[in-house]
Amino acid sequence: MVNNWLNIIQKKLLPPRCVLCASPGYGNLDLCLGCLTDLPRNLSCCYRCGEHFETAIEVPQLCGRCLKKSPAFDETYAPFLYQSQMRYLIGQLKFANDYKNARLMAALLAQHIADSAELPDCLLPVPLYPKRYRERGFNQSIEIARHLSRQLRIPLDLHSCVRQRDTGHQTGLPAKQRRKNMRLAFKVVKPLNFQHIAIIDDVMTTGATASALAAALKQAGVGKVDVWVCARA
Repeated sequence: MVNNWLNIIQKKLLPPRCVLCASPGYGNLDLCLGCLTDLPRNLSCCYRCGEHFETAIEVPQLCGRCLKKSPAFDETYAPFLYQSQMRYLIGQLKFANDYKNARLMAALLAQHIADSAELPDCLLPVPLYPKRYRERGFNQSIEIARHLSRQLRIPLDLHSCVRQRDTGHQTGLPAKQRRKNMRLAFKVVKPLNFQHIAIIDDVMTTGATASALAAALKQAGVGKVDVWVCARA
């Protein structure tokens, strides 16, 4: 009840405003209806890795890469493509510390999840290496996951898994090199009492990071690992 009153007061004093064009927000989103409609959707994609298909599909399908070599995770939910406005929104969060975009990303992702996914027992944001965390000052995956946890009422785990190697920047590297860099990058340091976990991240490029983390989780006894990302490159 207290939270409901706080939300009502906040909406009256600080109504949602579009972060892209400054128009009034649509519903509870910090996006107007026009900008929301213009976001690049990932409507047809591989159900395992989220890779976009150029042609529409009617039944769930795997892409060629997943048929050839399946990643360690089971399913990916990526409602948008990492293009145009979505690329800008994620970039502003990641590199300009625009924290309100984490709330927006979580709200958009939560809407997609509620319509299409089986809810997991736990949310686990992709860990940063301690040095990288100190340099950046925050982990964008954690910021998104905090909002998701509250909106969907799913427990959040920030301490059971760590990034034990500094894998450096992956941008621009081919998929094979990314997979090599991520080998044994993550370690489970506390018992995991969950059978279904969703990995949370801002964007997926090749899936190498998520696959390495999923492999560590499954080795620790987790039965199913999904990946929830805001956008797919």
